[in-house]
Amino acid sequence: MSDSPRQLSLNAFIHPAGHHEAAWRHPWTTPERLFDVTYFQEIARTAEAAKFDGIFFADGPALRSDVEHGPAGTLEPITLLTAIAVATERIGLIATASTTYYEPYNLARLFASLDHISNGRAGWNIVTTGTDLAAANFGLAKHPDHGDRYSRAREFVDAVVRLWDSWEDDAISLDRENGIYADRSKIHEINYVGRHLRVRGPFNAPRTPQGYPVLVQAGASNDGRAFAGQYAEAIFTAHQRLSDAQAFYTDIKSRAAQFGRNPDHVKILPGISPFIGDTEEQAKALEREFNELTSPEYGLAQLGALTGTDVRNLELDAPVPVELFAAAGDVTDNKQSRLQVIAGIVERERPTVRGLLHRLAGARGHRVFAGTAEQVADTIEEWFTSGAADGFNVMPPYYPGGLEIFTERVVPILQDRGLFRTEYSGTTLRDHFGLPRPESQFSGSASAVQ
Repeated sequence: MSDSPRQLSLNAFIHPAGHHEAAWRHPWTTPERLFDVTYFQEIARTAEAAKFDGIFFADGPALRSDVEHGPAGTLEPITLLTAIAVATERIGLIATASTTYYEPYNLARLFASLDHISNGRAGWNIVTTGTDLAAANFGLAKHPDHGDRYSRAREFVDAVVRLWDSWEDDAISLDRENGIYADRSKIHEINYVGRHLRVRGPFNAPRTPQGYPVLVQAGASNDGRAFAGQYAEAIFTAHQRLSDAQAFYTDIKSRAAQFGRNPDHVKILPGISPFIGDTEEQAKALEREFNELTSPEYGLAQLGALTGTDVRNLELDAPVPVELFAAAGDVTDNKQSRLQVIAGIVERERPTVRGLLHRLAGARGHRVFAGTAEQVADTIEEWFTSGAADGFNVMPPYYPGGLEIFTERVVPILQDRGLFRTEYSGTTLRDHFGLPRPESQFSGSASAVQ
């Protein structure tokens, strides 16, 4: 057992011009570069220079309906991360992909290729897709319901991992003298049959440098938590309060233990979107400056999509109607976990509609924090040392400057406190997260390709 002190994990969550919805309108951003690969390569190199664990891209297989008021449409993240892989050396590369709108074999190939090309830096953020907009793009009459999506997701991940494992680590012989490239007894059909999926296998590539890419997950509903406890090696989550984050942390670690897993091998990573200034007043003024650039039409469209209610006629300076969040449920029935986060803000703070839109403009329900670099470091340390987080998804309100300020001002404080690395100690994303390399499920099996 290692005696090394516990270390933070930090990921840079890359989101168009920044995580504030009005970032693209601010003169510090360059929205004209959002389809320029060099823009993202530069951001990745900034994060790598600061020794971040990884960079992360969200994704969805549909164009948002509110494209009029903000950047929508993105480069496909696995392809983009492959281009970033050749421009970097150590930083982890995490992409979002949906178990609802892919098939296991082709998605397994995409992530295995990224892991091989990057020498072991790939991670898969597993989502079931939460928007109805995608269904018609794939010939479906409607989006599958919540329970069916998670049922398929479990089968999907089982099948994908079996595909990645279908070659044992020493399957390639390279016996030039006898003309034997691979040992067929160490390459296995998976013959996966489930309610939703059937996959024969074997895979058409050997195991990757990490064994297989790191499995990441972002759902916080009851189905999402159960899924995370069984499969996830890192979990991206959203919390406003320390107490809520602590409860989630304890719950997920307990669920992992119930599945016979080591809870230390499940990393809980809340999001934090920091406005950083020389003084707290300066940071809060910067946040107000961004909020003043928001379009109420955009914010109301986002709120309406989230609540399933037409909110366009709400009075902006009137209190938010509490009944708007009646569908949020509670901890015993939380199919809409993000809606619960926002319902909590409304219940505790009783904001005006405009005030709530400004709260959500910062990071869509993730924690927005305005303060000095020291104050940002303090809140990160508090959550890390009090059983609320193993690290953070850093979500700068604007790119690239918001990440640059965080790496230049906050990271050195965390390093001085012994909370964050000053150099990489390994080469893979699993190394950075402190995760073991898994053995093939088929090692020692007799069910090889004949």
